[in-house]
Amino acid sequence: MAESVVCFVIDKLISFLVTTEAKISRDVHKEISCIRDELESIRSFLRDADAKAAREGEVININESSATWVKQVREAAYHIEDVIDEYLLRITKKHQERGFLGLLRKVTWFVQKMKPEEEMALKIEGMKTLVCDVKARSERYGFNSTEQGGERTINSRRWHDPRMASLFIEEAQVVGIESARDELITWFVQGGGAASSLSSSTRAVISVVGMGGLGKTTLAKKVYDNQVVIEHFDCYAWITVSQLYRIEDVLRMMIMQFYKARQEYIPHGVDAMDEESLIRKSREYLQQKRYVVVFDDVWNVDFWGAIEHALPDNDKGGRIMITTRIKDVADFCKRSSFVHVHYLQPLSPDKAWELFCRKAFQFDQLEGKCPPELEGLSLRMVKKCEGLPLAIVSLGGLLSTKAKVLSEWKKLYDSLSSELENNPHLSSLTRILSLSYHHLPYYLKSCVLYFGIFPEDYSISCIRLVRLWIAEGFVKVTKGKTLEEVAEGYLTELIHRSLVQVSKVYIDGKARSCRVHDLLREVFLRKALDSSFCHMLSEDDSTFTPTTRRLSIDSSLSDALGSKSIEQSHIRSVFTFNQDEWPNYSFLNTISANFKLLKVLDFADAPIQHLPKYVGSLYYLRYLSLRNTKVKLLPKSIAKLQNLETLDLKQSLVCEIPAKLNKLLKLRHILACYCDYKKNFSMSYERGVMIDDGVGCLLALQKLYHVDANHGGIRLIQELRKLRQLRKLGLKNLRCEDGQALCASIENMNHLESLEVCAMGEDEVLDVQSISTPPESIRFLYLKGRLEKLPSWISKLEHLVKLRIFWSRLRDDPLKALQNLPNLLELGLSYKAYDGVQLHFEEGGFQKLKLLKLKHLEGLNSLIIDNGVMPLLQELQLGPSPQLKEVPSGIHHLRDLRTLRFVDMPEAFRRGMDGQHYWVVEHVTDVLFSYKLGPRCDIYETHTLLHSNSSAPVPTTERIYLEL
Repeated sequence: MAESVVCFVIDKLISFLVTTEAKISRDVHKEISCIRDELESIRSFLRDADAKAAREGEVININESSATWVKQVREAAYHIEDVIDEYLLRITKKHQERGFLGLLRKVTWFVQKMKPEEEMALKIEGMKTLVCDVKARSERYGFNSTEQGGERTINSRRWHDPRMASLFIEEAQVVGIESARDELITWFVQGGGAASSLSSSTRAVISVVGMGGLGKTTLAKKVYDNQVVIEHFDCYAWITVSQLYRIEDVLRMMIMQFYKARQEYIPHGVDAMDEESLIRKSREYLQQKRYVVVFDDVWNVDFWGAIEHALPDNDKGGRIMITTRIKDVADFCKRSSFVHVHYLQPLSPDKAWELFCRKAFQFDQLEGKCPPELEGLSLRMVKKCEGLPLAIVSLGGLLSTKAKVLSEWKKLYDSLSSELENNPHLSSLTRILSLSYHHLPYYLKSCVLYFGIFPEDYSISCIRLVRLWIAEGFVKVTKGKTLEEVAEGYLTELIHRSLVQVSKVYIDGKARSCRVHDLLREVFLRKALDSSFCHMLSEDDSTFTPTTRRLSIDSSLSDALGSKSIEQSHIRSVFTFNQDEWPNYSFLNTISANFKLLKVLDFADAPIQHLPKYVGSLYYLRYLSLRNTKVKLLPKSIAKLQNLETLDLKQSLVCEIPAKLNKLLKLRHILACYCDYKKNFSMSYERGVMIDDGVGCLLALQKLYHVDANHGGIRLIQELRKLRQLRKLGLKNLRCEDGQALCASIENMNHLESLEVCAMGEDEVLDVQSISTPPESIRFLYLKGRLEKLPSWISKLEHLVKLRIFWSRLRDDPLKALQNLPNLLELGLSYKAYDGVQLHFEEGGFQKLKLLKLKHLEGLNSLIIDNGVMPLLQELQLGPSPQLKEVPSGIHHLRDLRTLRFVDMPEAFRRGMDGQHYWVVEHVTDVLFSYKLGPRCDIYETHTLLHSNSSAPVPTTERIYLEL
């Protein structure tokens, strides 16, 4: 982590030199360049140390003096960052007070005089001294190299790698992998079976992917040792690769195992062969043999490129298995071989419980059964492991050594975080999980540590996370990409490395929200705390060091929020979670007064009612979230936040953004949608925010939703055409006469991906007909208002993924115009969207559609679904449609349909479904009938249609936003 901090500060120094070149003296410029060069040298050492810390088979124990030095490096880097930020803040204020020429004179005077009281010039000199001292100390104690004269200055010792035990687990001890094992054996022997396109004679790579501790090695070994596999292949090899390897050693070991498997003598000279000779030898030996090779624990993406030529595709059906934590390792193999990727899943709750009981109670008279008095606490411990076998085995093994007394077990559970760090039963688990962190490039380490800011079990919106990373400065500028696209690439890489789990996806499969495994979060929390990256304040821990960069306030605190340590801090980010009530309003003023260098202020879900006017003094603030708060007014001083990039007002009570918003030229996202969940769904269910003139100056805007178009009128809509970088636009309260200007503005938005437009009322015509060349990149389209006809340009949207239409009162069946959209995955016609009596889904149409919503179509009495239409449809929502008397028989053709939900349909319709029309839906997994219970739009009672072998269900009450 120290390397990440140093790299960040080096980048900051470079930026500082560029932006202040004309304002600082040549001498100061030279000194700062010297500081940068010294930090570059220090970074080289830290990068080397990080690489060795991740070395397989050993743990690097940095001795006390080394650890102290690394801490000093980190603190020096933080200090330099503070000096730069304070310096720029100082000259910015002077510029505002005295004008530019006065600023130059003042800065020159600061640099030339170098008096102690002129603190900024003195600090620049101090920066140089500090870094030089740190560098000298490293040389004095031999830290400049991690190896000298064959002796390590960083002491190491061998450690027990629990993965080694995976190679020797007896079959009877294995829990929960039977299905995966049998599936992979089929791939080895038959090429995946009848459903696969792979010939049994074609070479194939079978890759097992999953996070550390998930049991990849165990699964691979059970497949490799299976008698069916042994009898099917002529020769075998098992190679543990890990992070550090020489390709010659891998090839040599593989060849030797092939010979041993056939009980043949190993040819003379193999030990001395170079890489090319080894590849030739392997190809020669395998030319007429059916072989199987397992490469366990592969980390390098290009590993296959180094090994593929040694494993010929000889039409004998060779099989190569790769276990890895990194999806890209598996994908790389696709360039020259058939690849089947098996994503190993966590154990199910019942299998996790079975494994835990076997380990925790194996040698007691309990015979693997949990005592009743320990069951509740044991279940909580198993839940904490989230199906991770290594964690379950490690925790169960530890508990097997403890007395079976509730108080002892509770003591362990309450201190589990520290036990993970210090207890020898669990420390190996922590190291296994930490390997993935150590293997990260430096620019991803800060990104993944960010998950330590959020509470346990917290699932964070991917879009929110991306904006936060950008605000923190973690995301590097990349030519041809927006910062958001680069940050999304970072997140994708963390997902592919099995460090981040996708918890929810959009209809197109893109990650919507994500989280980390609870035990990984514990690892990140410890690393974040040790490096002053962030600190989570709670009632149990309300103090932190002055170097702490980020503050996460979890649960309600009182006096701790006004502690002296806060006043002395250099905090860059503040988050709040689980606040039932805001305990100390003076804290808001403390933020403005003492947190001068804040970049992120995230009050999402906090019960605050106002922001102090002094918030405008937070010059560096880039991210301000008041989402789901009770704040009604923004202070006028917000117009001073010249670096603000994200203003999140969703579900706040803010109705109007102060004037002079046009001064915030770095704004990238204005999010201001409010939904009144107490209302039934209607045109007034959502409202936008009122914005004054000048929005056209915000040329960096990418997202702007929802805006009350009636407030700004035609002038606002005309200004929108200047916003060529917009990716998402939402407008409320549009009038018919706004249509021409709106269409002209939309045509200018070449990057627009999401568009939502809503008329003033149900009878107001939404005039969006005159768009001749719509933005090609539109993926999400929501039209709310009366349409004379379906706009013809919609059928040109080749990238359209989701289309929702409300209150359009279409008279002609719109399906013919939409059925050939090549990427449409979700279609919704709701709330009088169609006034006709019949909808006909014709054969061959909607080839990719997955979700179809036909809601509140009151005149609909006939729904025709041809065979061959919507072959991929997974969910259909229908109703209320009182004129539709019986279930459409065409549902029988939708063979992939998994969920069929009928909303507020007549009782006669349901009875018919139970009887003579049951055959239409018998292939559907879930057939649900939902009935609204009250005036709220989201509370429904749901009944499940019984299949012939089902027991009677209990009606459930759901909170579901069906109308949306």
